[in-house]
Amino acid sequence: MKKILLGTLLAGVGAVMSTASMAQTYPWKPDRPVTLIVPWAAGGSTDQMARIVAAELEAELKQKFVVVNQPGASGSIGTKNAMEAAKDGYTWAAGAAVDVGTYQVLGLLDTGLKDWKMFFAVANVNAIAVNPSTPYKDFGQLLADLKTKGENITVATAGLSSAGHNYMESIVAADKSVKYKHVTYNGGAPAVTATVAGETQVVAQLLVEMSEHIKAKRLIPLAVQTEKPVTLEGFGEIPATTKWLPKMPAPLNYFGIWVHKDAPAAVVQTMEQVWKNKIAKSDVLKKYADSRAALYAPIYGDEAQDEAMKMVRYTAWLYHDGGKSKVAPDTLGIKRLE
Repeated sequence: MKKILLGTLLAGVGAVMSTASMAQTYPWKPDRPVTLIVPWAAGGSTDQMARIVAAELEAELKQKFVVVNQPGASGSIGTKNAMEAAKDGYTWAAGAAVDVGTYQVLGLLDTGLKDWKMFFAVANVNAIAVNPSTPYKDFGQLLADLKTKGENITVATAGLSSAGHNYMESIVAADKSVKYKHVTYNGGAPAVTATVAGETQVVAQLLVEMSEHIKAKRLIPLAVQTEKPVTLEGFGEIPATTKWLPKMPAPLNYFGIWVHKDAPAAVVQTMEQVWKNKIAKSDVLKKYADSRAALYAPIYGDEAQDEAMKMVRYTAWLYHDGGKSKVAPDTLGIKRLE
């Protein structure tokens, strides 16, 4: 009887060890820390997402993923550094895919989605909020003033090509009488903080960057760039801009990490497996998304490219039609979003 029990226990231990071994068997085993460049300031949406993803990757691959903030030029400086790094899989970039997809249109950086192997974690919602000292209680009131005295209304964003700037330009495209005084910062977190502090009246950025300030009543949310209202946990419902501008598009804004397409195949294959085994089952990422009204979206490969391209097509032509492009989107093979 003891021999049977011992044999059963040993078999069980062997099964556990085998499972653990299988879980850690990947084509690529990083033998030194991996750098993850966040091309925006600390504390913003990209930084938040990247640090969670980095911790999950560390747990799975048993190697450090070091997040390095390199803000500047609408994220193009950090992205350029990732582009020019050795193509060995040890340098990754993070951010919103739409930025990478429109840098060429803006004349900021010669790169596009196809230059990268992309792995997304969440899709974020654009939001517009105001300092409580302003007279605005809903987006309709702000919209009316943007039409009549917009040149005097300060709006904080993370700069050209940022989610907030894209949102404001979408509003302008939907109503040509809208104007605003654009005040730029080196990231979403500084832009949000500026409005909380009263440096600017309005902030247009991602809801994940504003959510804690909204819950603490340091900001009043007026609208989100979605087709339907969004419910923020701990606050309540925030109306969609389409309530006032019904024809304004609202494609999803995907955030994640990416490595240059010339990285070793083993690196890409490993990350695809990790996305299936770890990221697609990550409770911490799900909780993060749920608590900040983001969409949990662990996708990669062709699906990631196809989904991200929808936002790129919309935004690239938004820039072009607004007179902000340096290169016409169609010359880059970017078609209008139907």
